Amino acid sequence: MAKPIELVVNGERRRIDVEPEMPLLWVLRDVLGLTGTKYSCGIAECGACTVLLDGEEIRSCATPVSEAAGHEITTIEGLAHTHFHTLQEAWIAEEVPQCGYCQPGQLLAAAALLARNPHPDDAEIVEHMSGILCRCGTYQRIRRAIRRAAGTAKGAAS
Repeated sequence: MAKPIELVVNGERRRIDVEPEMPLLWVLRDVLGLTGTKYSCGIAECGACTVLLDGEEIRSCATPVSEAAGHEITTIEGLAHTHFHTLQEAWIAEEVPQCGYCQPGQLLAAAALLARNPHPDDAEIVEHMSGILCRCGTYQRIRRAIRRAAGTAKGAAS
């Protein structure tokens, strides 16, 4: 049975009437029209649907909207409104995307990493980002972009 749920999405308070067990992904995409968050596997394995809940990564395809009620949700659409917009600039500078499908999840995971550790080394980047799959295999460019955003970029040949 649908019931009113209050969410804070990208800094904006939203009140919606949906089933509490509806996945957050579908609320974001179908109810709120925020289509930057992508559907891929539907079982929280690939990371394409990653959003931030109070700054922590979650897989929105497997998170009931009721678990997000009362928390701050950041989607790819809200990323530019934070100090992490430098990630998007780094992504462009390093020419990270190919097909681009995983990029919203990659960017949000990188934002969560840099919020916890502003200067990660390569091993920390690889470990943290390993849960977001990229079908195009742009992992080296992703790592360079994160280093660039962190101000620790090594030469482009790395």
